[in-house]
Amino acid sequence: METEKSKSEGVKPESGPQRAFLIGVQALEMAEGEGDELLAELTELVENLRLTVTRATLVKMRRPSSRLLLGSGKAAELAALAKADGADVIVLDAALSPAQQRNWEEISGLAVIDREEVILEVFADRANTSEARLQVALARLEYSLPRLTRAWSHLSRQRGKGSLGGEGETQLEQDRRLVRARIAHLKEELAAVVRQRDVQRRRRLRVPVATAAIVGYTNAGKSSLLNALTGAHLLVEDKLFATLDPTTRQMTLPGNQKLLVTDTVGFIRRLPHGLVEAFKATLEEVVMADFLIHVLDVTNPDVEKHRATTLGVLAELGAADQPAITVFNKIDAATPGQIRAARHLVPDALFVSALTRAGFDSLLERCRELVTGDRNAIELLVPHDRYDIIARLHAQGHIRTQEHRDDGVLIQATFPESQASIFSPFVVKV
Repeated sequence: METEKSKSEGVKPESGPQRAFLIGVQALEMAEGEGDELLAELTELVENLRLTVTRATLVKMRRPSSRLLLGSGKAAELAALAKADGADVIVLDAALSPAQQRNWEEISGLAVIDREEVILEVFADRANTSEARLQVALARLEYSLPRLTRAWSHLSRQRGKGSLGGEGETQLEQDRRLVRARIAHLKEELAAVVRQRDVQRRRRLRVPVATAAIVGYTNAGKSSLLNALTGAHLLVEDKLFATLDPTTRQMTLPGNQKLLVTDTVGFIRRLPHGLVEAFKATLEEVVMADFLIHVLDVTNPDVEKHRATTLGVLAELGAADQPAITVFNKIDAATPGQIRAARHLVPDALFVSALTRAGFDSLLERCRELVTGDRNAIELLVPHDRYDIIARLHAQGHIRTQEHRDDGVLIQATFPESQASIFSPFVVKV
């Protein structure tokens, strides 16, 4: 019986799979070397599940097979190799249909999973808040529903978390009606979360503060950047999806404006669509933010593809047109060649180090420009008995000059368009 400690920490039971045989796919339509890159990423994901990788092999695929994705001869060869390696599970770096998964398990006698299920398991392993657990549970149930006929109860473990209960609750119930009922229940709970977020957002808007969302590929340094900007102490680890739960902290910009900054879940190539859907309750913070801070790891050789992946997910979320600052992080570890390549990729990007805070002055100034609209200063005359307006200008705008006169305080300032109704009565008419 699994102990309470193993449940709470996600330790794999002894009866679970321990050794994984990985198969990468290089299709004709993929760029040269892309299959190797994705396979290396899959290897890291699998190792994050505390599985030992016995072998990672790349297969060139001319055309997909409806039965096994790969040709039957190649599939049989790989299955035999996995058995010879003593593997417990075969992991394909591709999306397998339920039928293809069953066919692979029949010819190999082993558990067979695909990239999507690996990502779902990593997310399940990292979910800490009740909201994240609900979102992951929904994605896993929707993934499992057409696969309930599979006989093997691999990797699924709820670890006693969330509303679904204990071991195996998200997989392998043979009653499809029960699973659909659970999916409906989770959607209701997530809808309640969305309503709660709306209430919280309306409360924030009563005292409006500009908001920014940090987005980017997983492990680009988003949490490190939030920590450095705001003095927060978020978990920072050098691994994919170190944290899934969004965190919002307040910071002060030049000119004393306040800014709320939210760290969001990292993106990844071939992010399962179900996870994008399930995480919309969290990722709506991206859509609602006044602007985005798109963080890229300048030292990563795949940085251009990581940028394209993030932009693709943002488009799927309906946030493609959000104002954004592109920030190349980790310049303390970058070579001059990497810096040059990044400047060529995004000419107006900023270059920073969350570790040393290099480049932060430019980043803070760019944030200030977006918060204030970077407009020409507007002249206001604020009566002496309305220092609440001056305090609000300090908090929500940028005061450039301030002169005390007999009839009030003459101020040159910029402020967001959203605050125009508050400050316009004090604008000096030309």
